Amino acid sequence: MRYLNAELVLAYGTSSAYDGSPMIQANCRARFTATDFDFVLRTLARSPNEHVSLVDLLSDSETRDSILDSPRLVEAILSRGGQLRISSQFYFYILARHVMRDAGITDRKLCDYIGSLLEKFSRATFLRGPHQTELDCSRQYISDMLIALSRATPEEAFLLRAYVGNYSLFISGIFHENTQHRSLRGGPDIGFYEQIGRRNYHVLSSHATARRCELNDVYAELADRFHQVRVALNELSDRLLHLDEDESQSLVS
Repeated sequence: MRYLNAELVLAYGTSSAYDGSPMIQANCRARFTATDFDFVLRTLARSPNEHVSLVDLLSDSETRDSILDSPRLVEAILSRGGQLRISSQFYFYILARHVMRDAGITDRKLCDYIGSLLEKFSRATFLRGPHQTELDCSRQYISDMLIALSRATPEEAFLLRAYVGNYSLFISGIFHENTQHRSLRGGPDIGFYEQIGRRNYHVLSSHATARRCELNDVYAELADRFHQVRVALNELSDRLLHLDEDESQSLVS
């Protein structure tokens, strides 16, 4: 997997990725791989105080969650050059969890959702429709999607609102400096994305589909704490991801 730079992401705009794309779930932890667990074991085995066994990682979810909060995992991810033999979902969960905890956001389910959001939006294919290529991808904007809500079915409206909320958080969180620069040339500013993101997450929190998918609590918290989550993602972008640098580091998915 290779990360996108800001220009590539913004070039696609808010394309019709909601159409046929899988809905984002709070499921990074459920998709960790054997390679991820091996990384945890090898990293923490160096410290007698944090040494864990595979049994600890696999037998109890609370124990596993506590182990995953070790700062040594963040240090290991950031300090190793070249190729990291971990999955993208593990990478984004560990880093998202780290910055969210620093911001006072301790809900693991919310951190899991943010990790999944970053994983999905780091892929160009999630930023365009399923039948579009990079060459024929036509731009769509948040305003187009909001207009489309007037003629959408309830299920389509749910997907539209989820995409608008998620995209608003991703752009204002990860590419906040680029967004601010573009606002000086007439583009939407950070306040616009915060307002739109909060509003759509709030509507989603009471939607029947959100309750069926057990995401209503996540959407409610994102609506209430959009600003805090966005600022935490600003920290993630500024200090940890370095998305605009040379793509010298990749992950093994």
